[in-house]
Amino acid sequence: MNPDQPGKLVQTDPWSELRRLTRARVALGRAGHSLPTSEVLEFSYAHALARDAVHTALDVDSLDRSLVAAGFQTVRVHSAAPDRATYLLRPDLGRQLDPASRTSLQDHPDQGCDVLTVIADGLSSLAVTRHAQPVLEALRAVAPDHLRFGPVVLASQARVALGDAIGDLMRPKIVILLIGERPGLSSPDSLGIYLTFAPKSGRKDSERNCISNIRPEGLSHELAAFKSLWLIRAALQLGLTGVGLKDHSDASLPSEPRHAQNLLRAEPD
Repeated sequence: MNPDQPGKLVQTDPWSELRRLTRARVALGRAGHSLPTSEVLEFSYAHALARDAVHTALDVDSLDRSLVAAGFQTVRVHSAAPDRATYLLRPDLGRQLDPASRTSLQDHPDQGCDVLTVIADGLSSLAVTRHAQPVLEALRAVAPDHLRFGPVVLASQARVALGDAIGDLMRPKIVILLIGERPGLSSPDSLGIYLTFAPKSGRKDSERNCISNIRPEGLSHELAAFKSLWLIRAALQLGLTGVGLKDHSDASLPSEPRHAQNLLRAEPD
């Protein structure tokens, strides 16, 4: 028995109230000198979810059909990594297009647009499946008519820098790349957005802006779209992205930023 809590095998942690505020593993309690069995099982389950998010292939066919049904034009490409195992072992191949994809983009008519959207599976197909299309629909709802968007490029076995290789061929002013982020033990479905002005091979990560942690427990789809459009407009005005472009979009938020309709009505500066 626990001497501090007579009759209880598991001793609760005095900081247990913090668990209402975060999904991080804090205040787990203990049973003797070990963690409670329930916490060990929860950790194993979270680890399994993270592994599945990395290894499960994105259902590109289903995503493609859903986007087309929602009114988006799509193009499919593949990195130089032929399969998931190679992709995980050879990050360099995930940054290059395979020959067939290069040919299809070279001949594509929609070149030189303002914004080219790329959806990349990255390290969490679960994040892309759950959040990519809702973010695109929210972005479409706030984007002005004069901003010319190209087709949605669906990229398999893709790293962030694959957007640069696509930019070499499609020559957009900006690439906005939605990608599944590396899963954490409390966030297997986190989506990230990377924005690159004048994308071309050789761009550094310091030349991009990133919007991270897009998921129900983090950044909402509507707020991610609002921030994306703010950064797109600022990038076009300044002619750059990255460390030279600071995200001040929060100053343009409506008084109730959690309300989706307020976000959709708000006009990014």
